[in-house]
Amino acid sequence: MYSFVIPAFNEEKNVVLIYQRLLDIMKKHEKGFEIIFVDDGSRDNTKETLVKLANEDKRLKVISLSRNFGHQSALTAGLKYAKGDAIISMDCDLQDPPEVIDQMIEKWKEGFDIVYARRKTRHDNFIKKHTALLYYKLLDRFSDTKIPRNVGDFRLIDKKVHKELILLNEKAIYMRGLVAWMGYKHTFVDFDRPERIHGKTGYSWEKMIRLAMDGMLNFSLMPLKFGFVIGSFSIVMGFLFLVYMFFDSIINHSIYELIKWLVVVMFIFVGFIFILLWILGEYIGRIYNESKGRPTYLVDEKFNFDENINA
Repeated sequence: MYSFVIPAFNEEKNVVLIYQRLLDIMKKHEKGFEIIFVDDGSRDNTKETLVKLANEDKRLKVISLSRNFGHQSALTAGLKYAKGDAIISMDCDLQDPPEVIDQMIEKWKEGFDIVYARRKTRHDNFIKKHTALLYYKLLDRFSDTKIPRNVGDFRLIDKKVHKELILLNEKAIYMRGLVAWMGYKHTFVDFDRPERIHGKTGYSWEKMIRLAMDGMLNFSLMPLKFGFVIGSFSIVMGFLFLVYMFFDSIINHSIYELIKWLVVVMFIFVGFIFILLWILGEYIGRIYNESKGRPTYLVDEKFNFDENINA
């Protein structure tokens, strides 16, 4: 049994295309399958299109969330309902090409518990491409968990990995980090990422920054170390100022007003304090969100699911 988990936000033109391409792919495989679409509060006709498809094919299942909770929350919702021996998560925009799935399944049959689809090339604009490159370099350098580069949420996981994954109860979800943190035997399948066919990405700059922060703060203490580096630099620079002032006064008989040095040093330390306050606020905010215990999503409707299944 294969399970496909596909979050969708304003993808009314793409859901039919990816559904048809998955059907073509799965004709080659003897095992059964289910396709779980999670409508993440779409404002177009994505939900209506999915319900129509679900009425025609019971293998297609639909979870409709009560509002837009974000890609990672929608992905979590779909994973909790999946019941396959192998679970494949992917985006709905066809930039995760279904044709790669055959290679992923072959790797799984070879005994790998996690199969990552890794992008060799991508057609993003200059800014997005290079900020993503810088982000993953920083994350790889400072994170305690080695998260694979150029890997999104297009992956296959075995049911034993899935069983443990859905037990995790984090509120600030960074799924690619959680899967990497779990370990297990894994491998990669490389692919060239195509351009989006219809619509535009649901990841605004705000959402991408929020996702990047989830990855950085959930799996790295780098921000705290960053504050330590700035503090150390401030102390060393202040010490050098004092040394320079001392020798310049003795050798060149220069006279410095104390207020000038105090203004410079205070300016440096005020910036240092503001950075530390920002970092402290981020961590406290995450502790606060975790302590509230709110669910990461709410289901409005389900289609083609057994009534006794809950998530």
